[in-house]
This record gives sequence, structure tokens and C-alpha cells, in this order.
Amino acid sequence: MNIEEIVSREQGDNNATANRKTYYENLDKETKYWIEEDSKYFLHQALSTPVMNVLSKTEGAYIVDVNGKKYLDLHGNGVHNAGFSNPRVIDAVKKQLDMSLAFTPRRYTNIPAINLAKKIVDITPGGLNRVLFCPGGSEAIEMAIMLAKQITGKWKTISYWDSYHGTGFQASSIGGEEHFTVGNGPMVPGAFHVEFPNYYRNPWGYKNQQDIDQEYLRQIRNILKRNPDVAAIIAEPISATPVVPSLEYWQEIKYLCEQYDIFLIFDEIIEGFGRTGKMFASEHFITPDVLVLGKSLGGGVVPFAGIVTKEKYNVLQHRSIGHFTHEKNPLCSAAGLAEIEYIEEHNLVANAELLGDYLINQLWELYDQYDLIGNVAGKGFHIGIDLVKNRETKERAIEEAERIMYYCLKEGVAFKIIEGNIITMRPSLVITKDDCDFIIATLKKALDRIS
Repeated sequence: MNIEEIVSREQGDNNATANRKTYYENLDKETKYWIEEDSKYFLHQALSTPVMNVLSKTEGAYIVDVNGKKYLDLHGNGVHNAGFSNPRVIDAVKKQLDMSLAFTPRRYTNIPAINLAKKIVDITPGGLNRVLFCPGGSEAIEMAIMLAKQITGKWKTISYWDSYHGTGFQASSIGGEEHFTVGNGPMVPGAFHVEFPNYYRNPWGYKNQQDIDQEYLRQIRNILKRNPDVAAIIAEPISATPVVPSLEYWQEIKYLCEQYDIFLIFDEIIEGFGRTGKMFASEHFITPDVLVLGKSLGGGVVPFAGIVTKEKYNVLQHRSIGHFTHEKNPLCSAAGLAEIEYIEEHNLVANAELLGDYLINQLWELYDQYDLIGNVAGKGFHIGIDLVKNRETKERAIEEAERIMYYCLKEGVAFKIIEGNIITMRPSLVITKDDCDFIIATLKKALDRIS
């Protein structure tokens, strides 16, 4: 069995395929040199190393390679909500460095960290008013679950298959992908998994949303009946694919959490700060007990993450769930505050809602023209295109999706494929209607070529 056959496609496109090899062979000499240098010194990882290309600049909604070629980046690892190298963020970071306050030792505080915490409380859904920061999303997930376990006195969790919440042992345990658990020995015990409500790919073939919801909810009810020691349910309010659950589904989950004294934790590391056409994806549904934030919280410049929770859970003065060196980093805080202020002042959340609807409508028009498109889903600038070989069987068009990805990359549009066949589009919130038209025109050319 070769490496292509054993590497999971769940989190992204496989870097060991024949299409990837063809793409690499067509790169110029300088790019190949630096890719080989990178490969020589970094530990190799599936999906990311060896790398795809070498960048010289990331700016606005675009990435630029060493040859000066620009690509409209529809992935950005979720950090580029306000655009790469945002001038407001860069200026804030420079000013903070010039103040000789780039770090604060633990047991001290600083004004940038306090100001960011105040802003987070101001913009998150009502009732969430206690903040804790940390270096990255995996650590933020750890803090959220530790909080739930400490408060409830229980220790089990319910999360979703095919989800990704980070690569720490607790984060990997609640994540639903074997790629991050197999070979690591025993994971954190007590982690139950259920299926995320998928209306297009529900295994029963149901068409009615309520019937589908009830089947997915039944899985959770069965666990709760037999496990009184569940501390938390952890989920992305909209999946990374994305799949958008119904409002009724999340309302019932919230009711079950209240009934069984369980924390509801929403992981908005990807979806927060305007991605879905609202400042936070949970605003489409219900308010959780804990909101987990990351990625764009660092302004696309520095790593930063955190949690926001309710005042009534501020009762762990005898414990430390976030004992991190960079817990109140002033440099990261300055970047995060600048990012949020830029998003607000330039109405980027409204832009994501308006142009997200436009993009989705354009994609549905492509659906009418190309049988390769099985479904379009998403909200705002969090969009997925499910490619199929046959609309009746819904067989995943994995080879076709990869060929489309590399064709679009050649044409200057970069995106990521999830689950082997789903084109995901998460552009910067700064993109314009012209950018949207460029995306559609490029995808149309690729579909013409592949179909």
C-alpha cells in the first residue's frame, strides 16, 4: 500500500497523489529548490509537508509566490478575516513593539490585554463576559473542556465524527478523525462521538429536516440516558465542511444540556469574527456556555486564541485551567484588537453576508449547468461545494475535485478540498464583487475542462 492510499483526505488535499506530482514537476527551478530545502529540514507531515509552493508575500485577500504570481486565497487557514498583512494590524503591532511592551510575565497584566478582553465581551453574544487567552486553538479547546469538567464534576464528552478541534491529546480525543489519534496509544477516555446533522448526506435518505434532526438527536439522547457523567457537548455551530444544522437542532441540543447539566461548547476558531455573515456563527442559532476563539483573533499576524464564558462559571480561583506563558500577551492583544476594530469599521461582517449570498447563488447557477456539482452549502464566506460522480448515488468525485483544484490554482484561485471531494471557500472578508466573479469564472472554466 502506498502513502496516497493511507493518508486521510478528511482535513485536506493529499500531498502524495499523481496530480500533486504533476503539479510539482511543472514548477520553476527556484521554487523547486526552496521546496526541496524545506523538505530537507522540516519533519514531514501528511497534507502539509512537502509543501505546495513558496510564498514571498501575503497581502489582503491574496497570496503571492516567489515568482510574483498572485492567487486569490480561499483558505488562509482562517486567519485572514481582515486580510493578510492588514495595515491597521501591522501598525498596532509596530506601535506595541516600540512601546517596549511585547510580553508580560504571568501574575501581571497590561492595558492591551484588558482592552481586548473588554472588546471580546462587548461583541460576543449576551451573557458571555469572562475571558481567558492562550497561544492557540488546541489550548483554548483544552481550557473549555477543563472548565466544563471542573464546574460539573463530570468527565465525559460528546462531540462529532469528522470534526477537528486541534492536535493536543484532549483536542484530538474529542476530534472525530482517525488521522490524529491512530498510533498515539490510549487517548483521553470518555470521549463519545455522534454524527453531525448532514441533510444532503444523511444515511437514511430522508428529505424532511425534522425527521433527519430527530435521527441525529437520537444518538445523543441514547448516550445521555446511559451516561449521567457527561460534562460537555462540543461542536462547531456550522461544520468545517460546511454543513449548516437547523435552528431547531441546536435549540434541542441546548435543551438537553440544560436538562442534564451539561456545558455546550461552540468551537468558533474558524467561524468567529464575521466569517458566516454574523460576528459569530452562534448568532445564527443559540448562545453556548463557552465560545472558543482563535485564528483571526491574532490578526493574521501572531498566534492567539481564547475562550469566553459566563460570569457564573468564574468559580475556579483554586485551580488554573489556562496556565500559559503568553496568557496575556500584549503584542497579540494589540493585533487582535486592531483586527476586530478594522472588521467593525469597514463593515466586513455585512460584506461577508451580502457577497456570501451572492457567491452561493452563483454557485447554484453552476449547479444547474454541471452535474458534477451535487450540493452547495454554507453561510457568508463559509461555503462548500460537494462534487459527485452521480447525483443519485452521491458518489464522491475525488479525482475530479483534485483536478479542479490544481486547474484553479494555475488560474490564480487557491482553495482547499475537504473529505476528498468538497471544495471549501473561506476567503478574506475584504474581497469584492469582482473577486467573487473571478472565483465563479475560474471555477466555471475548470468545470468545463473536467466535465
